[in-house]
Amino acid sequence: VQLQASGGGLVQTGGSLRLSCEASGRTVSKYNMGWFRRAPGKEREFVAAISGNNGNTYYLDSVKGRFTISIDNAKNTVLLQMDSLIPEDTAVYYCALDSSFYSLSFYSHNEMKNWGKGTQVTVSS
Repeated sequence: VQLQASGGGLVQTGGSLRLSCEASGRTVSKYNMGWFRRAPGKEREFVAAISGNNGNTYYLDSVKGRFTISIDNAKNTVLLQMDSLIPEDTAVYYCALDSSFYSLSFYSHNEMKNWGKGTQVTVSS
């Protein structure tokens, strides 16, 4: 499977960005999909996950109400709509796929199996 993330950029505090992750070789609606991020000098952390099987979602507490993960089945793409961005959201964002159907909360402390290259998101104050 290949995962290609795009949509990152530079935005001011309070702005919005939409990240896309196009998958080839797998149908995203059949797997758990997620977004993770790595801020400068920090470990990679979980951001959001969605079950392709039933559409359930799960979020990092600090992004709840601001970020929305979804699947575009027609484009075989996972999206992350990020609103009300703050400087603390600055990081390289990675999309990921897992063929093991763990409960989505599992990924808050564990990584998925397949990863794409990241896309940089920078939020200026």
